Amino acid sequence: MTGAPDDLERLWTPHRMAYIKEDRAGDHDEPTGCPFCRAPGLPDEDSLVVARGTSVFAVLNLYPYNPGHLMVCPYRHVADYTDLTAEETVELATFTQTAMRVIRRASGAHGFNLGMNQGTVAGAGIAAHLHQHIVPRWGGDTNFMPVVGRTKVLPQLLTDTRKLLASVWD
Repeated sequence: MTGAPDDLERLWTPHRMAYIKEDRAGDHDEPTGCPFCRAPGLPDEDSLVVARGTSVFAVLNLYPYNPGHLMVCPYRHVADYTDLTAEETVELATFTQTAMRVIRRASGAHGFNLGMNQGTVAGAGIAAHLHQHIVPRWGGDTNFMPVVGRTKVLPQLLTDTRKLLASVWD
């Protein structure tokens, strides 16, 4: 019977429906269809950009694994790590280090997963535009929800996370 009481606790996450229904296949091969090319042209609050450099920027992942999950992206629409210029490579590495320091200071992360998925077969959701993931981790941050329920619970809104990290970045 609908609405009948039972012993289950309910955790309502209606925002997940946007992710489930979204067509993420999109045409990312061209800069006009690439969210990483569009983001720098929008206000930081709308694009979730946390910090901007000369050749790269840091942006929150719209579908984060954990609160504070950032990506460092070159402004240039380039797919492969070997195609970065020396300047882009240095700034990408420096921004990754800064992101780790910022996240530690802002939220006390215990560790990090860092990575780039190069190509669709390697797991890149947007393979046409290189991006470095910085995923903060805490002891015990994996519980029954992702293991059993295949659902990740995020205790902070993206806009609040962006404000927090942007305020600590400088």
